[in-house]
Amino acid sequence: MFHIAPIFNVPAKLLIPVVKKVNGVAQKTFEESDVIYVSARAYGGTEKVVDDKYVVEDTISIECWYRPDITSDCNLRLLDDNSEWEILNTPENIDRRNQFLKFKIKRLKGKA
Repeated sequence: MFHIAPIFNVPAKLLIPVVKKVNGVAQKTFEESDVIYVSARAYGGTEKVVDDKYVVEDTISIECWYRPDITSDCNLRLLDDNSEWEILNTPENIDRRNQFLKFKIKRLKGKA
C-alpha cells in the first residue's frame, strides 16, 4: 500500500510549457502557474557513469496533490531556493484515484 508523505511543506511553482512560432521556428517558453505545495525528498541524488566518469545528478522525488496540468513536459521551480527542475518521468497518479501524484525531478543548471 502507498503511504503518502505526512506533510506538503515545500512551496513550488509549476512551469507550464508554451510553444510559439517565431519566424517559422518553434520556441518553447514556460509560464508560471500558481503556488503549489509538495513533499521533496532527495536521498542524495542519482549515481551514473557518463563518458567513463562517475557522476551524481541532483534528483528529488516529489509527492503532491493530484493536478491534471502536471505533465512530463513541465518544469518545477522550488521557491525555497528558486532552483529549477525538469520532470523526468510521467507523473504517477497513485492508485488511479486522482488524489496524489508522485514523480522524479532533475536539477536544471548550466552556464551558457
